[in-house]
Amino acid sequence: MLSISAFGQNEVPKVDLKTLDGKTFNSQDLAKDDKVIVVSLWATWCVPCLKELDAINEVYHDWQDETNFELIAISVDDSRTVKRVRPLINGKGWDYEILLDTNNNFQRAVGAATVPFTFIIKNNEIVFRHSGYSPGAELELYEKIKEFAAN
Repeated sequence: MLSISAFGQNEVPKVDLKTLDGKTFNSQDLAKDDKVIVVSLWATWCVPCLKELDAINEVYHDWQDETNFELIAISVDDSRTVKRVRPLINGKGWDYEILLDTNNNFQRAVGAATVPFTFIIKNNEIVFRHSGYSPGAELELYEKIKEFAAN
C-alpha cells in the first residue's frame, strides 16, 4: 500500500541538534512517550517567530497546567547569527527548552521551507504542522494541543 502525506514524513527525523551548552541532542529524543510536544522552529532575525513565541510564553504555564505539554524552541540561526540566541532568550525570559539547528539539517528533514514552523509531536509522530504566524494563531495551536493531549 502506498501512503502519501501532503506534509512529508510524519515520523520525527533523526538529526543531531545542539543544546545551548554545546551538548549533542538527538531529535528523536524530542518524543517523550505519550506526552504532547510542540516544536517551534524559529530564528533571532524572524519577527513573526519572536511574536509567536512571546504570545505562547504569556500563557505557557497555564497551558502546561491544563495539558502537560512541553514546547521546545529550535533555533535555525546559522553560524553568523547563533551567538544572538542566548542573549535574546535571556532578555525575553522564555521558559522553553532551546536547541540549535545551525546547519538547518532538522529544518530540512521536517520539510520546513520557512520559519516560523510549528508542529506537534505525539508518540514519535508529527501529528500537526503549521507554517507562519499571525496574531491569534497560538489559540488554534492550543486547541490542537488539547485535542492531542486528550487522546
